[in-house]
Amino acid sequence: MSKYNSTIDKKTLATLIGMFLFVMFFWDYRFIYPIKVFVVLLHELSHGLAAILTGGSMETIELSSNLGGLCWTRGGIRWIILPAGYLGSMFFGGLILIGAAKTRHDQKISIAIGVMMIALTLYSVRTTFGVVFGLIFGGMMIAAGTILSEEINDFLLKFIGLTSSCYAIIDIKGDLISRTVSGSDAYEMAKIIPLPPWLWGVIWIVIAIVVTGIFISIATERD
Repeated sequence: MSKYNSTIDKKTLATLIGMFLFVMFFWDYRFIYPIKVFVVLLHELSHGLAAILTGGSMETIELSSNLGGLCWTRGGIRWIILPAGYLGSMFFGGLILIGAAKTRHDQKISIAIGVMMIALTLYSVRTTFGVVFGLIFGGMMIAAGTILSEEINDFLLKFIGLTSSCYAIIDIKGDLISRTVSGSDAYEMAKIIPLPPWLWGVIWIVIAIVVTGIFISIATERD
């Protein structure tokens, strides 16, 4: 008679479930706000990277205090650039989550995120709010990686990674399914491939949920 050995790290899974419930309950509270702005920046950066990878260029990024963002690009393949925002921010969140769960380099990851945040801000962000936020957030991530313990950085990165993925999914639902926003990524996508904007939202949210599930599965897999 053999015993069943679970391949799931129950402690990590319980932590992520607790974080998810916490984030959902306190979603509209102010202390979640900085992570939301961070995800908006990841969203716009993803548009820019998609433009670069498809032969175009990223010009500037704009961020506003009402969680609005805009990435100015030139050239590239439009139908790849448009969905890259939501899916890219979810992808970056998943990478942060896996990096925290599967490595013991949490302090280095926090510092790397901070350095990249400051570099991106100085290079591309062109709004006062965006510059101030990017420099402060980047500086705080560097400080966290330098001063705080590996365990605290591990928790912080898991929280940021999971929240980033959740926000991408919630953002798609709010912007593209619950209501059709003129000028949104799905609205512009419908001009290229004539499907209703809400349907593009459904397609993107299904992809986001599936991929986020894969990231969580990897993060909770026992080594």
